[in-house]
Amino acid sequence: MFIDSHCHLSFPELQSQLPHILAEMKAAQVEQAVCICTTMEDFPNVSRLADEHHHLWATVGVHPDNEDVHEPDVNELVQGAKHPKVVAIGETGLDYYRLNGRSIEQMEWQRERFRVHIRAALLAAKPLVIHTRSSAADTLRLLDEMGGEKAGGVFHCFTESAEVALAAVERGFYISFSGILTFKNAQSLRDVAKLLPLERLLIETDSPYLAPAPHRGKLNSPAYVPHVAAALAEVKGCSLAELAAQTSANCRQLFGLN
Repeated sequence: MFIDSHCHLSFPELQSQLPHILAEMKAAQVEQAVCICTTMEDFPNVSRLADEHHHLWATVGVHPDNEDVHEPDVNELVQGAKHPKVVAIGETGLDYYRLNGRSIEQMEWQRERFRVHIRAALLAAKPLVIHTRSSAADTLRLLDEMGGEKAGGVFHCFTESAEVALAAVERGFYISFSGILTFKNAQSLRDVAKLLPLERLLIETDSPYLAPAPHRGKLNSPAYVPHVAAALAEVKGCSLAELAAQTSANCRQLFGLN
């Protein structure tokens, strides 16, 4: 019924209790999940999870926030994307939220990493999983400069403005909402979701982070994605079953899930 389009089951706090989490997913009717890679060091672990469980899938990439990690070139990402359970390039993008005393100009290393991931997605014919925080203008600019709309993909854990969401949708990208949509102080985000076509929406947990209400503050899990779905269904004025069916169809279409 539901698909969690973005989770981190390879992170220790979740992988250490994986049998329990998988059982909870089944009970919550979460049929599939995409396990997101954030470093090349962790890619063997992420891909192994997907290999060992028919309903889990993987990505390959380096999160924009991660420093002092292995920096892949285009060829390494393309080779990773050939893995039969790898469905996307990323998590990639830009994040200027924590500059740690640096200027935006000094974040060129992050922009170059993003360019490498876009090139790899185009060569591998795989979509991009995009993280953007306090950096939407540059994210869209680089996608335009590099022809990233030809790869397509999703703006995950979306928290930006309506203008950014519409700009992404106009470029053929999907928008994914996380547990933030359920937070009391997230009315502006719900207003953004209301504007977007259901055919372009995904749901996710970004677990182990951002547990939705009524589990806020606890360890998040893909089993909680139905709470995100319920909040989004209320915003869109449709039934939970309709929301689940459409977002699952969207996810399968984007990532080529079977």
